Parts: sequence; structure tokens; C-alpha cells
Amino acid sequence: MIFGSPLLTRLVSLFKQMPGVGEKSAQRMALYVLRSERSAIEELARTLNDVKEHVGLCEVCANVSEAPQCVICSDARRSDETVCVVEQPQDIYMLERTGAFRGRYLVLHGVLSPMDGVGPEELRFGNLRQRIEQGGTREVIVATNPTVEGEATALYVSQLLQGLSVRVTRLARGLPVGGSIEFLDEATLGRALEGRQDV
Repeated sequence: MIFGSPLLTRLVSLFKQMPGVGEKSAQRMALYVLRSERSAIEELARTLNDVKEHVGLCEVCANVSEAPQCVICSDARRSDETVCVVEQPQDIYMLERTGAFRGRYLVLHGVLSPMDGVGPEELRFGNLRQRIEQGGTREVIVATNPTVEGEATALYVSQLLQGLSVRVTRLARGLPVGGSIEFLDEATLGRALEGRQDV
């Protein structure tokens, strides 16, 4: 038992279930909750409930959204000529921070990993080929991480779109092998977008 309190111990255990949160971070977060004003914690609880109730996935690109279409898919100023395929919604956030991309997205919510039982059916490839067939898209950028699974996913996208008049490119190899798009700085990511290559 932590701090002699079963409730705090339970809270620490819940925080530890979050990605990237270890024992010490979970303890600090639990103590923060304990020390915070009741109104701040009530607002946090309301927001958590609201997120679960009102945030879903965009029907076009599978990005997070509070409406049927996310802010990017509903933005008429974005170009339909380029679609960028990413692993997770946070990758969109990082790419948007570069200011180097003004096209559309598709979020897969993972990568192909047969060892972990993740095949194409478990990912959000759904309407990609259909989107391209409808016309207007000239290039699909595969922005998966430079891992074995990311490379396999990029190859699958290339094969999925075979026979269509669309260029399939991959982010330039300036990305570190085994790295994650989520943790790159804007300059590196911007250069990788500009130096993308055919798959």
C-alpha cells in the first residue's frame, strides 16, 4: 500500500496504466490530485467524461474528432492532391507543426505486425483505395515510423494502390531507424517531408 491509503494506491495503479507513466510519475500525479483544489479535480473529471462521450474518429480519415469529419477533412483550403498515411493521430499533430504539409490524412491506428496478430483488417486502410479512385489525389505519402513494422506497412500501402495513377512516396530516410515521428523536432520532420522518396 502506498502512503498508507488504499484509495491513493488505487489511483497510482490507474495512472500507471497510462503509456509512459511509471511508478514515480504515477505517485506524483496522485499526490497532485490530493493537493489540488476540488474544483480543478472536478473539472478534470468532467473533461475526461466529455472526451469519452464526445470524441470519436473522423469518418473520412480516422483522425480524432468531435464531429463526423475532423477539422482537417472539413477544411476546404486543404489540398486533395496529397494524402499522408500516418500511424497515430499524434503523428498528424507533429506533421502539422512543421507547416510543410497542406494535404489530407489517413490514420491507420497502428502498423502491420503479424507477430502481434495485427493484419490489414485490424488497421484503418478501409477507404484509402476508394478515396484515390474517386480522383484528385496525385500522391500518397506513407509517413509510418522507420521500423520493420512501419516498412511492412509502407509496402502494403504501395501494393494496395498498385494499378492506380498515383505516386506513392515514403518520408526521406533522414528519420532515425527505430525512432518515432511523435518525438522528432519540426525541422527534421519538415526536411523528411520535403525529401520524401518513391516506395
